[in-house]
Amino acid sequence: MAGASLLTLLDDIATVLDDVALMTKVAARKTAGVLGDDLALNAQQVTGVRAEREIPVVWGVAKGSFKNKLILVPAALLISVIAPWLIQPMLLLGGLFLCFEGVEKIVEKFFHSKEETSEQQQVAALADSNIDIAEFEKEKIKGAVRTDFVLSAEIIVIALGVVQEHPFLTQAIVVSVIAAVMTAGVYGLVAGIVKLDDAGLYLVNHSEQASLKHRFGSMLVNLAPYLMKALAFVGTIAMFLVGGGIVVHTLPHSHEIVEQITHAVSFPGSASIIPPVFNGIVGVIAGAVVVAVVTVINKIRGKSH
Repeated sequence: MAGASLLTLLDDIATVLDDVALMTKVAARKTAGVLGDDLALNAQQVTGVRAEREIPVVWGVAKGSFKNKLILVPAALLISVIAPWLIQPMLLLGGLFLCFEGVEKIVEKFFHSKEETSEQQQVAALADSNIDIAEFEKEKIKGAVRTDFVLSAEIIVIALGVVQEHPFLTQAIVVSVIAAVMTAGVYGLVAGIVKLDDAGLYLVNHSEQASLKHRFGSMLVNLAPYLMKALAFVGTIAMFLVGGGIVVHTLPHSHEIVEQITHAVSFPGSASIIPPVFNGIVGVIAGAVVVAVVTVINKIRGKSH
């Protein structure tokens, strides 16, 4: 009897681990859009920091991100126990926020110059001898941690939405694993990205001009800014795909609409191409609507003040 009980227990543990592994993979795919945005945004947060202080600043933000997760993960799991009906509305809000951020980035890119103004202010701040560098870094870390709190909440809510129908133990393990892996992965990659140009510069300065090492170093130096831009672009596209996918999932009869479009526009590979394209289009429309609503509200509040 004892042996049979032990085998049953081991079988249950194996089943839970299989579920955890499968759900973790699904949750990781679902949170990919936020991950791309998180990477680009946190890499940009280090702009204006002196080269020798980049890693300490990234580490400071990473510690703040882990603290955010320690608050958000238990809070999300508590909601899944006492008010599971809140998960879908929270998921929809997270999707709409992703779409909103994507459209806002496009609007700022083509109609504003806020990013350039911010970079110019950072350069001017470093050039000013009266600026307290330590305080400057603290403010950057605080701002990055605040932004991370929102992005972390999106990641956790999306992951929780994936495992909503599973037992609490599976939910807890999957959400915790996603939170830890995403944080370590994001800030590890951010550290690598921000030091990429320094690594290239080191190779250039410690090699002969015609050598392969020198050419590789020059390539890294030239690649770094383009990599940042590529990350921002891919992150924005992923935000529409993931955010739009979440919005589509909450729309009634959305799957039927996608199936009808797929049948109407039939070509090789249409079944795998049309759904994400549809999600992206819905994401852009949803983001534009939210941006319009927020703009109107801000104007009304401005007039009232």
